[in-house]
Amino acid sequence: MTKIGVMICGHGSRSQSAVDEFSVLARKLPAYLPQGWEMDYGYLEFANPVIRDGLDRLRNKGCDRILAVPGMLFAAMHSKNDIPTVLNTYAATHGIEVSYGRELGVDPKMIAAAGARVQEAVEHANADLGEVALHETCLVVIGRGASDPDANGNVAKVARMLQEGMGFGWLEVGYSGVTFPLVEPCLTHAAKLGYKRIIVFPYFLFTGILIDRIYGFTDQVAAQNPDIQFVKAGYLNDHPKVLETFAERVTEQVGEVVPPTCGTCKYRTQVLGFEAEVGAVQESHHHHVEGQGASAPGSNVADCALCDTFCTGECRLEAEDHHSHDHGHSHSHSHGHDHSHDHSHAHGHDHHHHDNDHSHPEYPHADHPHGPESARKHRR
Repeated sequence: MTKIGVMICGHGSRSQSAVDEFSVLARKLPAYLPQGWEMDYGYLEFANPVIRDGLDRLRNKGCDRILAVPGMLFAAMHSKNDIPTVLNTYAATHGIEVSYGRELGVDPKMIAAAGARVQEAVEHANADLGEVALHETCLVVIGRGASDPDANGNVAKVARMLQEGMGFGWLEVGYSGVTFPLVEPCLTHAAKLGYKRIIVFPYFLFTGILIDRIYGFTDQVAAQNPDIQFVKAGYLNDHPKVLETFAERVTEQVGEVVPPTCGTCKYRTQVLGFEAEVGAVQESHHHHVEGQGASAPGSNVADCALCDTFCTGECRLEAEDHHSHDHGHSHSHSHGHDHSHDHSHAHGHDHHHHDNDHSHPEYPHADHPHGPESARKHRR
């Protein structure tokens, strides 16, 4: 029988604290894996044991198939080039099967873990410094930074999903190195936006010199802006959702189901802030404007009493207000959809007739001051 070994390929760090935290996570991970699987770890650079050492230990335990995963948030040069080179060389040298899984990536579980760290920072700040509304708070997410725009773009996507899921007033994204904006100019810019509080969240797995850099610049910019509360959120570390994601990256290599290409679909899985929409009934909400053409709201600015030279979107707000009164529902978040069925991403469940009794979930941050409400000329 095939004996499976699991290899977690870390980056490595000059910081002993970072190496220690990675080893703690590695020791916790077997509890999330199938019984009987062996597990080990190693680092690409800076720290010991190196990846080759971990592979040796697995082979010495009798493993003839190894499932390796990069212990990294996103796929850049290290996970795309360096680690595969080490694994492929080792497999060819020792005649052993080594497969290589995905990075942690943009995943609802990772976003949930990040949201938990940010929420902890918000709660501690509220307790220590007094309540500040999220609409009056700017979230700053700092990623590692890479020469690969794909990885940098994924940091921005995670940051956006955190902001939209939690409802922060504004979002800025910065990076600890390589790309732009770096930490200090990012925080200096955020301080000019007029928010009472700035939450600085390093989207990192572990501590290290880069975390020290992020927190150091936070203290520096905070000293220059004493009227603003700067709050340092904790990094991801060994949050249970991080461990779950690592385990999934391992086990999906032997599964028969191909990982979904739309893993962050709010109808498929719980996405931060939109949990109530999992498995929502499939129905169209666009029948109100079918065939309207130039008579649809926002199409004819010349005849609009709400706009001057271009469509600001206020007509949509007025139309939605009128529609909600006509149909007698308040667009409450506790809507009437039945979420008990399984939602196929192929949207294969039955379509039903769409009558005037329909309701749909209100966007959870419909009242955001910088959202559609900003189009109103007169506040209520």
